[in-house]
Amino acid sequence: MKRYWAEGIFIVIGIALVTWIFIYKQNPEPEAEVIPEPEVIPEPILKFGLPVDSFYVEASSIKRNQNLSDLLVNRGVSYQTIDEIARKSKPIFDVRKLKQGNNCYFFCTPDTNKLAKYFIYEIDPIEYVVYQLDDSLNIYKGEKPVTQELKTASGVIESSLWNAMTGNDLNPVLAIELSEIYAWTIDFFGIQKGDKFRLIYEENFVDSVSVGINAIYACQFEHMGEDFYAFEFEQDSIMSYYDDQGKSLKKAFLKAPLKFSRISSHFSRARLHPVLKISRPHLGIDYAAPTGTPVHSIGDGVVTRKGYQAGGGGNYIYIKHNSVYTTCYMHLNNFAKGMAPGVRVKQGQLIGYVGKTGLATGPHLDFRVFKNGSAMDPLKLKAPPVEPVKEALMPQYTQLKDSLMLRLQAIPFGDEQPATQPQLQASLPEDQPAEMPSN
Repeated sequence: MKRYWAEGIFIVIGIALVTWIFIYKQNPEPEAEVIPEPEVIPEPILKFGLPVDSFYVEASSIKRNQNLSDLLVNRGVSYQTIDEIARKSKPIFDVRKLKQGNNCYFFCTPDTNKLAKYFIYEIDPIEYVVYQLDDSLNIYKGEKPVTQELKTASGVIESSLWNAMTGNDLNPVLAIELSEIYAWTIDFFGIQKGDKFRLIYEENFVDSVSVGINAIYACQFEHMGEDFYAFEFEQDSIMSYYDDQGKSLKKAFLKAPLKFSRISSHFSRARLHPVLKISRPHLGIDYAAPTGTPVHSIGDGVVTRKGYQAGGGGNYIYIKHNSVYTTCYMHLNNFAKGMAPGVRVKQGQLIGYVGKTGLATGPHLDFRVFKNGSAMDPLKLKAPPVEPVKEALMPQYTQLKDSLMLRLQAIPFGDEQPATQPQLQASLPEDQPAEMPSN
């Protein structure tokens, strides 16, 4: 009896299993829903704000004496439309100012007709103007995105500061920037072999091409064995440079009235005149420079005399700076616009151009300084500094200076091995990155 009962249980279980399999095959569990991956749409490649993959783009540059009419007529634009474009463009960009060598682009339809839809002209490496060549004749300016890179640099002078920059694959504009920072401190006409520099700066780039120096935060220039430091600091809402003691690098006078030249004749009470071949005083210094080199006033002042001296100083101009000092600039090729007795000039203002007027063998500037009416050697001119860092700001300045000083001293000169690079946390303005690249 028990055996029949057990066999019955197995039979029931078997029937239930077969039934379940039959039902499962008739009604299988629903498969998990397969969700397709979302389609990734690539970002359009933009140039001047236009999707280049939607156009046929032709690039060229402005040729000599080429104007807007020359460019657009070849694209089938009527003279009437070109005239309308020129008039509509005036408040945005004067089409008469197209410069030879500047880049320009036509964005055309990507078919066999290649109909020009846009014309773009690069005003400079950053700014451009777009001409939409349809019925609306839309014209607007744009700017390429500019990126900043924080950098360090150093070098040893072998011949000139400019050559030291190019020899170290640095932007040569840094030479001009340094000459302006140290204009009141170092005579860049007297730079010697073996002088050194190192600096922390920020450079601007557009499309991976350098478009200039944005800022120099700190410099050290070793000249004739003496260190000259410069740290950028804001005081009274004005960014300026101060030395390691907090004294301003800007003094009452510039070191020289023109840039990147050489001294061809020094101050002397008895010099052999190059033309007259006789010994006579030369109460100034001669800066040899090409004709047309800009000449700047070394300080604020008032023009007292302007004229021409035949057989002598040629075109000359005198500027009275204060009750003690007056400067004179001679042999000028011509004067800057607006120069006349009584006109006030600012330090660094253009006053004329190098020439060889008067009694001169070649183009140069004869620069003279008078102290209390008596001629003095311009290279011995000492001027008091302007206001230093205020006492209330000294803690803030000291913190900035000390941090930058550590970073400067870690930059190797020439073939020196690099030192450990300290971090610049809180050493630069808040909107500047703290991470510093190695030199």
